[in-house]
Amino acid sequence: MNSSHQELIAINSAFYDAFSNGKSTEMSEIWSENENISCIHPGWGSVVGRIAVIRSWQSILANPPKIHCANPQTFINDHSGYVICFEEIGNNRLIATNIFHYEKSGWKLVHHQAGVTRPIDRSEKSSKKLIH
Repeated sequence: MNSSHQELIAINSAFYDAFSNGKSTEMSEIWSENENISCIHPGWGSVVGRIAVIRSWQSILANPPKIHCANPQTFINDHSGYVICFEEIGNNRLIATNIFHYEKSGWKLVHHQAGVTRPIDRSEKSSKKLIH
């Protein structure tokens, strides 16, 4: 894995650390400062614009779930990259896409979307197989 992919994995991990531990300031710093950002939380409509996106996270982080990112896969195209992963919350699992843009200060999140996927198969988790 080259350094760009490692940097993308690192910022994605920082996102899930901030998410799981209710770190509102860190979450805000992970997102791009641009107004043209968006987020779709499970069961919500689209949240568009920096102020609305950060407010949505402040609401969620007031009582954060213990969430774990599993099986992250990185994809990079020029100055954009994304991570597809599973979000595990207890025995529940979502599938997520986190889209980043490379800015002067490094990779910054511009879109997050998570949605329902199949339940966790404990035999799959132990063997670390990916489901497509």
